[in-house]
Amino acid sequence: MSQTPILEMRDIAKAFGKFYALKGVSLTVYPGEIHALMGENGAGKSTLMKILAGAYTATSGEIFIDGKPHPIRGPKDALAAGITLIYQEMQLAPNLTVAENIFLGSELSRGGLVQRKEMVQQAQNVINRLGAHFKASDLVMKLTIAEQQQVEIARALHRNSRVLVMDEPTAALSSRETQRLFELIMRLRDEGMAIIYISHRMAEVYELSDRVSVLRDGQYVGSLTRDKLNAQELVRMMVGRPLSDLFNKERDIPQGDPRLAVHHLTDDKKVQPSSLVVRSGEIVGLAGLVGAGRSELAQLIFGVRKATGGSIEIDGQPVTIHTPREAIGHGIGFLTENRKEQGLFLEMAAAENITMATLERDASYGLLDRKKAQTISDEAIASLNIRVPHAQVRAGGLSGGNQQKLLISRWVAIGPRILILDEPTRGVDVGAKSEIYRIMNQMARRGVAILMISSELPEVVGMSDRVYVMREGHIAGELTGDDITQEKIMTLATGVTEAHQQAVQHD
Repeated sequence: MSQTPILEMRDIAKAFGKFYALKGVSLTVYPGEIHALMGENGAGKSTLMKILAGAYTATSGEIFIDGKPHPIRGPKDALAAGITLIYQEMQLAPNLTVAENIFLGSELSRGGLVQRKEMVQQAQNVINRLGAHFKASDLVMKLTIAEQQQVEIARALHRNSRVLVMDEPTAALSSRETQRLFELIMRLRDEGMAIIYISHRMAEVYELSDRVSVLRDGQYVGSLTRDKLNAQELVRMMVGRPLSDLFNKERDIPQGDPRLAVHHLTDDKKVQPSSLVVRSGEIVGLAGLVGAGRSELAQLIFGVRKATGGSIEIDGQPVTIHTPREAIGHGIGFLTENRKEQGLFLEMAAAENITMATLERDASYGLLDRKKAQTISDEAIASLNIRVPHAQVRAGGLSGGNQQKLLISRWVAIGPRILILDEPTRGVDVGAKSEIYRIMNQMARRGVAILMISSELPEVVGMSDRVYVMREGHIAGELTGDDITQEKIMTLATGVTEAHQQAVQHD
């Protein structure tokens, strides 16, 4: 690794009004290294990289390229410095060809005529260098997400970029596509490119990074070289406390009578007759393999899917739920697993997203009580520690963890009796996870019955008072107390008994 940094960001600060997203952050990156940038959602990673890419202008601080001051006041300054940022959301024109996207803004022309043939040839040379299998003449809209990502990288290579920033690049990739991306990243590193890699997935950081720098609350915490990497230290740097404190499940919360009772509920498709009970003050896990019917069962309870049989009781009284509106009327909140497509209104303000489920309740003669709505949103932002510069900020511009807390706050606002959480910490880092677990404990202590669907077994074990396990549309079993282990959950989820597993191992 070169001893001369290709990039130095010194004492970078960024203020949005009175809110400081960054406070004196410094970052040093060398040629030929993969430098991971970690921190909980809202720690300032994306803000720092947007300053580097010229999308934001720093309030104060300096940027050096090859040891020399290089102010970046806009995207053109970043490109001139050899810096390219590949955003999590692709910045491509889908109706144009690969070549046209690679040359977008720097088209080749002679005598006022665009040299399309030459552009295709040059673009194809870059594509071949990547080892990609699409053609320069292909339309971007016909490519997979992984291939579109390769187009972004090809554009960076065409620009002779020396620093490549990748923000959560594997979020929409399969495991096979992810591995191919890793191979490409390591090849670019070996060719001398500096790569800044933002991810909340520790396994990726372990596999790829030469160094890791950590931000927390808009400040630089420190860096670790590859030989010093360990989960305990990384988590301590990111959230300010050890890994063992992550779940912090409160076991002394009193549990009352059954609040939600589901009897033989079915849609005769994804969910076969299934029964479960959740008491007030109880967190009940619903585990199982993907496709086992967990989300579908939750959707039946909330009225998103139509039930063909079975019944539901709330506080011992039979209820009929055909729609989400009726479910909300009975005090049920439902956090969907797909926050962007099924939960959030991305183009609306944070405050509007929070109060979306209470509009009808708080309206008077059809008119919204704006003062009350503002009070609800302000209180939610404060109590759930949602990091926003102000309540009117667009929801789509928030980090994943803050978006998730925004959705949870919507259901907290209705004063629920029952809260169904489908993958409550999917796509968020350890800091945001810890915050969400704190909120769950808080709600349980208020007497709310919580049904938590999760594919993360440590989460199920760490947060559940009881666990139901689904397999192929059925409730395969229930676990309590010391029986709540990852091994026993998987035994029920797969239908493979421990004796059978041992027999297979002996064979």
